[in-house]
Amino acid sequence: MTEPTFPTQAEVVIIGGGIVGCSLAYHLTQLGHRDVVVLEQGRLSSGTTWHAAGLVGQLRSQASMTRLIRYSTELYARLEAETGLGTGWKQCGSVSVARTAERMTQLRRTIASARAQGVEIHELTPAEAGEKWPVMRTDDLVGGVWLPGDGKANPTDLTQALARGARTGGARIFEKTRVTGVTITDGRIRGVATSRGEIACETAAICAGQWSRQFGKMCGVSIPLHSAEHFYLVTERIDGVHPDLPVMRDPDGFIYFKEEVGGLVMGGFEPDAKPWGMGGIPDDFEFQLLPDDHDQFEILMENALTRVPALETAAIRTTVNGPESFTPDNNFLLGETSEVRGLFVGAGFNSAGIASAGGAGRALAEWIVAGEPTQDLWPVDIRRFAAFNANPAWLKERVKETLGLHYAMPWPNRELVTARPFRTSPVYERLKAKGAVFGSKMGWERANYFATGAHDREIAYGFGRPNWLEACAAEQRAAREAVALFDMTSFAKLRLEGPDSEAALQRLCAADMALAVGDSAYTPMLNRRAGIETEVTVARVGRDAFLIVAGSGQPVRDADWIRRHLGDARATLTDVTSAYAVLGLMGPRSRDLLATLTDAALDDAAFPPNAVREIAVGFATVLAARRSYAGELGYELTVATEFAAGVYDALTAAGAAFGLRDAGYYALDALRIEKGFRAWGRETSPDLTPDACDLGFVVNLAKGDFIGRDALMAARAGPAPTKRLVSLLGPEPGAQMAWGGELLLADDVAVGEVTSAAYGATLGGVVAIAWIDAARAPDQQALDALRLTIDAGGERLPVRASLKPFLGSQGVETATPQPLRKAG
Repeated sequence: MTEPTFPTQAEVVIIGGGIVGCSLAYHLTQLGHRDVVVLEQGRLSSGTTWHAAGLVGQLRSQASMTRLIRYSTELYARLEAETGLGTGWKQCGSVSVARTAERMTQLRRTIASARAQGVEIHELTPAEAGEKWPVMRTDDLVGGVWLPGDGKANPTDLTQALARGARTGGARIFEKTRVTGVTITDGRIRGVATSRGEIACETAAICAGQWSRQFGKMCGVSIPLHSAEHFYLVTERIDGVHPDLPVMRDPDGFIYFKEEVGGLVMGGFEPDAKPWGMGGIPDDFEFQLLPDDHDQFEILMENALTRVPALETAAIRTTVNGPESFTPDNNFLLGETSEVRGLFVGAGFNSAGIASAGGAGRALAEWIVAGEPTQDLWPVDIRRFAAFNANPAWLKERVKETLGLHYAMPWPNRELVTARPFRTSPVYERLKAKGAVFGSKMGWERANYFATGAHDREIAYGFGRPNWLEACAAEQRAAREAVALFDMTSFAKLRLEGPDSEAALQRLCAADMALAVGDSAYTPMLNRRAGIETEVTVARVGRDAFLIVAGSGQPVRDADWIRRHLGDARATLTDVTSAYAVLGLMGPRSRDLLATLTDAALDDAAFPPNAVREIAVGFATVLAARRSYAGELGYELTVATEFAAGVYDALTAAGAAFGLRDAGYYALDALRIEKGFRAWGRETSPDLTPDACDLGFVVNLAKGDFIGRDALMAARAGPAPTKRLVSLLGPEPGAQMAWGGELLLADDVAVGEVTSAAYGATLGGVVAIAWIDAARAPDQQALDALRLTIDAGGERLPVRASLKPFLGSQGVETATPQPLRKAG
């Protein structure tokens, strides 16, 4: 094949010729964009792709990610006929087995999640699992699951097929071409310098696998991934192993198996991983492997011998130790960077690049063409991380943990433990001394709850009643009956100022932003599909100045969204998150407590709901906003970082007379679920309109044009939504409870999915919010007639459903639901 002439310009330049880069090129040409160039420093698939195991498992914890991989399976199934090149794709199905009762409970929760997402799945007895996979030992198993739609593929063949499809569509691919620099002007990519010359372009994509972080540094962009060693072996032929043998996963043993030429590939994800490449990855690391490390591989080998006794006598054809890139949260990185316009990333696939590449390539191609995501990609959006997440020392520690989490028990609310504490609020040490048990969000240490004794000093993970439930319940009761104090410093805080600030916000926000100074409002920001791109609270703090409060995990993404839509507006956005602490004072006695520390008028006339006032609290001056996500009277006190500890001390000293209690995010989540308040990333998302989430009342169509307005009006004129949100109330939690993500059943028929769940101390049972088929819930009477249960790991929790929150509107402090700023 004759190589095309090397170009001097292109519409899109893709850096990296692995499976992801070739998938992106293929999908761009499928969308009609022929002027696409792929640059590979070695040979196609010569980096990580060539030694990948090639497993393709459909199911993920987020429905949007499952959709991406299901598309991958559809693509791989047709690609050979389309391109004439074999891909090695075989829909052989997969078996996952459980050695323990807890793992079986988790697999049964997986069954419910799969049913909610429309993925075929079946529970297996140990004997049935043995029939599907006859070479394994089954006498120590509790059970398993069977996913017939899963499969396997040959990574190198898949890459070549995608490359041929891309070339057929007009893309040009150049191997042995090293990228040596980039040209960035006015914050936008303008060109790529290579070992063969420069290419002018306004769109480039870094799909360079484990080299991506280095390319990011070249561009001034943070790409938080780190390489780690990944081990597997390949045997010679084993009796009973045949070409149609399913993929098999034994997560309790950290191992997986697949058939290859009559033998087995056995690999895994050891609990304590081995990072690699701390000093940089050589450019010429092409079709290379690392030395074997038998000590590191030992735990995998021991478990493999337990599961497949035939391995004791099987001949080993080869062993593989190939480095792969992993991210801080085990999800890959996709999308346009916040630092450089026109620069996109598709990298960090955490040993799941083959399964994800088809869907990820299409999603990234659509993002490039449309200028924004065409579906909810928040779980993999590169903007969920900040620049500090690319710190190599921090990444090295975190990746040791995240690689091992592939097969670790996915406990509800599981917290990562490495490389912490990372970011701390001014009152962190005070909360720690009071027994705070911390979680982490965007690097911030945040109190989940406050321990009451030795029994709950650490989180004891499980699927049933948690050891911290009583502590959390006491915190909830304080917020409902007296007053509770929450450290909310992790809130993202963005300041927009300039003469065009109001006009810019009117364009960005669905609610009316013509606020008086000293007023605030909750508002969604919509994308062009009318989906809820984000939810924020906006306070007007000056004639031309606004304070925007957003989710703890969303400062980079939300700031990027705002900046890219400011256009020529005379307005400047500044992230001031670290400049201020936020203390949330919530409960019916919050006003009485605050009154002892300030001379400001706090009555309804002087300080109504949603008002924002600068007031003195003790020796400090704070910005007090009258709002409460607990649904009670409350105030969010935004205070300069250097004064925060003093304000906290003043509040706690004065609070003793009012029953003040420190409270954490577990309590806050339960309080908002009792009130039916929505949370972004759970009940709302970029794929859902405000109307679909029962938030249409906050939208102001009369104010004029705003992003998403036309699409929202079109949606209102179209068919009614097929699902709706309801509140659920169930029993006291026991051996099982709902955590979110469970299947909602009417008798034995799947009718919906739980989005959020907790124990509600006020209502005395499990409280939840769930989607339900709209046809089954035209009114409350129809809901009352349903026999509803939540499938919690095979146990059925009976629940009642209501179109309105069970707690009712009493005590609700604001007229609109407030965003949960831990979303994402």
